[in-house]
Amino acid sequence: MTVDVWLPFRSDEIEGLPEGLTYRYWDGDQEFPADPADCAFYAVPYMKGSEIAVRPMAAMTSLRVVQTLSAGVDHVQPGLGLVPEGVRLCNARGVHEASTAELTLALILASLRGIPDFVRGQDREEWRSGFRPALADKSVLIVGYGSVGAAIEDRLAPFELARVARVARRERESARGLVHPLSRLSELLPEADVVVLVTPLTEETKGLVNADFLARMKDGALLVNVARGGVVDTKALLAELEIGRITAAVDVTDPEPLPAGHPLWHAPGLLISPHAGGPTSAFWPRVKRLLSAQLNRFAQGERLENVVLTTGE
Repeated sequence: MTVDVWLPFRSDEIEGLPEGLTYRYWDGDQEFPADPADCAFYAVPYMKGSEIAVRPMAAMTSLRVVQTLSAGVDHVQPGLGLVPEGVRLCNARGVHEASTAELTLALILASLRGIPDFVRGQDREEWRSGFRPALADKSVLIVGYGSVGAAIEDRLAPFELARVARVARRERESARGLVHPLSRLSELLPEADVVVLVTPLTEETKGLVNADFLARMKDGALLVNVARGGVVDTKALLAELEIGRITAAVDVTDPEPLPAGHPLWHAPGLLISPHAGGPTSAFWPRVKRLLSAQLNRFAQGERLENVVLTTGE
């Protein structure tokens, strides 16, 4: 019996893979590359959706590790009840911080400085000058302060902000200061000019940004979602955008992909990017280093990094 590793890359594209394992290439194709029952390490295809991610898992009776290539793991959660006990679920912490933080800053600056309006003006040969909001002197609230949230704050540091507040599930001290618990979110929202969502999608955070959340935001504030579309109640966001009380920039939507004809496409004060936070040139070297390091640990029986949970525990 072989010890199979399913990878969404050809094994010869990744340097330093350990010997003694059988590498199978599978990036979500209809046909499986081998018998799923022989798969011990499953690296989930990237950005192919939950249906594809979960499809082979029920048959993976020898599975020991599920490795996502994303920071979030919500797309594989439906399959965890189908696999044996003791399977370690690992995320891609360390892969997406740089790219997602870059996009977050781009969305903030583009929204505040009116870049979409400039582009529309250029298309129509119109000189649309005037005063625009600056990021300098603004107060920013980061909701979901993990490694990506910290990377975003690192990149905000040179912009002469008035304040950065941080929120996570539990209160703790970070390298840059106090991280408030989620229970304090309602009192922090009215103080923020920019609210950045970078929290994982869980039962606790699904629909977190509802009508009450949005109503507590300051008039004229900017909401930026680089987390998951399901964190935001789409109807509630549309209602606030339609009256023009706040603006928003979203890299993720609910539903996603956003279908043609959906009212979000033409909502006033909204900038949409097509889930572009992770897939950049920075992804490839980082994810290949992660897979190589994880597989060497796996082959040597060492403790894996980025373990989110173990099934059956």
